[in-house]
Amino acid sequence: MALAIFDLDNTLIAGDSDFSWGEFLVKKGYVNAESFAAQNAQFYADYKAGCLDIMAYQRFALKPLSEHSMETLNQWHAEFMEMFIEPILLPKAQALVDEHKAKGDRVMIITATNTFITRRIGLRYGIAELLGTNGEIKNNRYTGEVEGVPTFQEGKVTRLNEWLERENETLEGSYFYSDSHNDLPLLELVTYPVVVDGDDKLLAVANEKGWKSISLR
Repeated sequence: MALAIFDLDNTLIAGDSDFSWGEFLVKKGYVNAESFAAQNAQFYADYKAGCLDIMAYQRFALKPLSEHSMETLNQWHAEFMEMFIEPILLPKAQALVDEHKAKGDRVMIITATNTFITRRIGLRYGIAELLGTNGEIKNNRYTGEVEGVPTFQEGKVTRLNEWLERENETLEGSYFYSDSHNDLPLLELVTYPVVVDGDDKLLAVANEKGWKSISLR
């Protein structure tokens, strides 16, 4: 049994769930439209350029969660799934996940996006195991702070190594599917790195290293 790891945004879904959550909050009027949308767009541009300040971004993303009850947030998320996520689910991605499961592989998602946004998207694909950036929770409310190491760039490797030790797993025969050059640290660690609809920087590295490249679109 091998470990099959998937990035989420722009890999298993045809978009970015973090950015889409921001768009949802703006569309519903839950945040100040002008200032929030501008900051959201700038952070997303920084991410694509590889210069994202992950802690600054996570505090920005977690702040709206800290201002509302968990019950309200869960209601919002159900609507967010219907409006923004269902339209960008990918049948080919589901088929790939199911293929690994049929082989007996252990499937999981590792994503920089916080677990509030992503856990139910993973479950929608039938993936229960997920490592994402954790928002701190006290008294059943988000505090707006990050708990532990964000799962971004080298942080994905750090968090995965912790998980491997806890689960007594190894990366022998492992796969990692990703679209982003931000995931190079983990792609270089697994047995079978696979580029999925890769960005230009990642495609250049994949071509140089002879990595497999596929599309799920």
